[in-house]
Formats: sequence, C-alpha cells, structure tokens
Amino acid sequence: MNIKRAKEEIKNTIEAYLLRDRYGAYEIPSIRQRPVLLIGPPGIGKTQIMEQISQECRIGLVSYTITHHTRQSAIGLPFIQDRIYDSRRCSVTEYTMSEIVASIYDKIADTGLSEGILFIDEINCVSETLAPTMLQFLQCKTFGNHSIPKGWIIVAAGNPPEYNKSVREFDIVTLDRIKMIPVEADYGVWREYAQQVHIHPAIISYLDVKKQNFCRIETTVDGKTFATPRGWEDLSRLMEVYEKLHRTVDREVVFQYIQYPLIARDFANYLELYYKYEKDYQVEAILDGQVQENIYTRLERAPFDERLSVMSLLLAGLNSGFRNLQEKRQRLERLEKIFRRLKPKGAKETDGGGADAGRTEYDSPAEYLAGLAAGMQAERKYKLESRLLSRKEDHLYQDVMAVLERTLQAIKADSCQTEEEVWKKVSEIFQTENQAYETLFDLCADRLEHTFDFMEAAFGSGQEMVVFVTGLNTGFYSVDFLQEYACERYYEYNKMLLFDDREKEILKQMES
Repeated sequence: MNIKRAKEEIKNTIEAYLLRDRYGAYEIPSIRQRPVLLIGPPGIGKTQIMEQISQECRIGLVSYTITHHTRQSAIGLPFIQDRIYDSRRCSVTEYTMSEIVASIYDKIADTGLSEGILFIDEINCVSETLAPTMLQFLQCKTFGNHSIPKGWIIVAAGNPPEYNKSVREFDIVTLDRIKMIPVEADYGVWREYAQQVHIHPAIISYLDVKKQNFCRIETTVDGKTFATPRGWEDLSRLMEVYEKLHRTVDREVVFQYIQYPLIARDFANYLELYYKYEKDYQVEAILDGQVQENIYTRLERAPFDERLSVMSLLLAGLNSGFRNLQEKRQRLERLEKIFRRLKPKGAKETDGGGADAGRTEYDSPAEYLAGLAAGMQAERKYKLESRLLSRKEDHLYQDVMAVLERTLQAIKADSCQTEEEVWKKVSEIFQTENQAYETLFDLCADRLEHTFDFMEAAFGSGQEMVVFVTGLNTGFYSVDFLQEYACERYYEYNKMLLFDDREKEILKQMES
C-alpha cells in the first residue's frame, strides 16, 4: 500500500472509531478500536501524514518517539500508598501518571480537543525493559495503571527488520489486536505531493528519469547506503534557501541528505547541468517571448536528456507563476467574504447575492473590521498551538490579516466615519488586490502562450511536446490554472497526441 492510500485508510478508521450512536456512545466500543500500526521503510512519510491527518480531521495530535523514553517515563514512577484490605492497613505500590498519558490530558486542556490521535513512532524498536509495556499498550491501551482517554485513537509506526537491527517482532497475540497497514515507497504518489509542496523542480525532473533512485536502502561492505523521500524533501528545502543566499549545492552538500554515494554524485552532476541550462538557454526570456535564434540551433543539436532538462525548467517557471496566482485567488476569496459584510444597507449587489447578502450588523464598520482582524489573529494562534494549521494555510491567514491591517490604516488616515465612506475605501483596496490578481493572471497566460510558441518552433508536435503537455496535465498548479484559462493549443495537443502510447515509448527511451 502506498502512503496516500494508507493516509486515506487511517482517516476512514478515525471516522469509524469516532462515530457515535444516538445515545452518544461510540459505535465501535473502545475495546474493539484496534490500534493502527504502519510498517514500512524509513523516510517515506509515515510520521509526516499524521500531522496532515490531524489537521484535516480537526482533531488533536500527541506524538512520541518511544525509543527516546524509559520504562519510568512511559508507565510513571512508583510511590507507596496506604490501603485497607480485610480490615488491615497495607502499604502498596502505586504509580504516578504516565508522561505520555498526561500529555494527552494537557493537550485536551490546552486546545479543547477531546478527541485525537496518540502517535507512537518506532514502536517495534523499544528497549528490552520497555518491550512488555509496549505489548500491554497495544493490547490494553494503557501505560501502567492509566488508560488512554476515550476518543483518542492509537496509531503506531515502525520499520521492518531489514532496515533496523533493533526491531522486535510482535507475537500473534499482539498482532491479533492491531490493525496492520504495510506501506511501500511509491514515486507516483510522492510526485503528486511534491508538486503541491513545491519540491525543487530539479529533483522532480531528475527522479522522473531515474525513478529507481527515489528510495534505495542497501547494506554493503562499506556500510549502509540510502536515499529516501524524506532526504529528497529536506534537500529540496535547503536548495531553495541556498539559491536565495547564492550558495552552491555541490556533491558534498547533496551527500549530507542523500547518503548513497552513486546517487549523490549522479544528482550533483545533473544539478550542475540543470543550473547551466537555465542560464545558457535563458529560460526567463523564453517565458517572456524573447527567444534568440541560436537557442533553436543549440536545441536541435542537443541530446534528448538536455532537451528534457530545458522543458523541466520551462514547466518550473510556469508553475511558479501558477502557484502564486492560486495563492492570490485564495486570498481574494477570503477577503471578499469579509468585506461583503461591510456593504451598506441598500447598496447595489453585482453578484446576484442581494443587497444585504452576507451583511453583519455592527455599531461602527471600522471597529467591526478591527474586531474581525483581532479574531483572525486569535484563531490563527489557537490553530498553531493546536497544530491544526499547515504552513500554506498559515501564510494565507497572515496575508489576509496584512490586507485588513492596511485597510484599517487607510480608513484611519482618511478619517472615514460613515458606512459609505468606509465602504468606498474598502472597495478601493479590494479592487487594488483584484487588479494585482488580474495582472498576474494575464502574465501567466502570456507566459504559457509564449512557451507553446517556443515549443512549436523548436520541436513541432514531436516527443518533446508530448512530455511538455503531459507535464501540464500532471502539475498540481498547472491543472488549477487551466481550469480557469482556456488555452486552445493545450486542448488541441491533448486531442492530437496519443499520450498512452507515445508516453510509454518516451519513458522507455528515457530509462534506457
């Protein structure tokens, strides 16, 4: 099972476990809510999807890597307690609350989220002294004498024994009480994710050709060598920052993340050429429709892998604009919902929603807007502390709040008092934001048309055009843009080119 399917299965499990009957009890009682156990190679995203799941399901998340804990921190510390048994006073051993269980109650108190996920990583790599505690945890959902609160679902993760010599195998009694989900690396699924989180295009284009280097873990006479999806993503983030700092990502830097010497050297060589092609072929000029004639001559003589690199650079440039456009559109949509509530009574509605559609009653429009901005700030803070906010969503919050603050300053500077005055100022600011979106939309459209001009002049409807249009079809941001912009040549080539047959032929040529 790939990580995307595993994520869906965990979300389905959570939905099933948290479903209540008409009496308020869980449809599946706690004793029958089997812990979920993800087993798969390191670095494929088992830990990462847990935060995504908690954000999408709007439930709490408490994470622990169990190898960092001792038996005492897991089950609590012993203390002596006096009890009366058969009319006799006896001293018995009790335990303080487990640090792990206590952290769940802390999370509930801090966030108000009474339901959530307790995620235990590396669960099959515990020490010998902690192993019985982990078996008890999986079988009985307790640490020591303390149970996991109802409404909190247990998800654990571990590596197969071939990847970790510390792995302990579970017995049948334990396995018969868990929901096992084996996970494997899948480049196609990771590529979809990579497009959304903006993994560096050089990494994507390299792995498109050499998928076998996406996830490789081997043990040789020289020790362990490995390249994992986590390594590629972390390297991508470093490359992005290094480019801003004008630093060089060479083989030594690549090896810090891709600890497979042959792959690290191969990618470093590819990256050097990638940057060289970006400069030599003047990719930005091509996107702007300013192509020098010698570019066509060079491409005509270039080997196929060099042409692929140029197409990757063009797609990366387009997708960067498409991504910015999507972010601006989402900000506009959020602002429109907010500003519409400030529309004066009886004002004309241009979108068919009615004169007072979405209107909120308030004493002062400026005070209302200030209160709304403060409310958004508090909501953002709560979601951040509850780990319910992704980085992309957080940026959207900050962008919207920045516009609201700018609007409030403009209202104050112009001494706007009446509803009509405030509405006029709000409309001006919204139109400025909308004009910036329209300008960027037109720029993206022009760049796409310029790229098609270049592709037709350089390659006609050959193999390169197949790869280019396929890239548009599979790009997260390009697909979003093409739903808004009717590019005639895009649709023409989609109809004309037989992707199923020709793409297989091209991929075969690329791999050979």
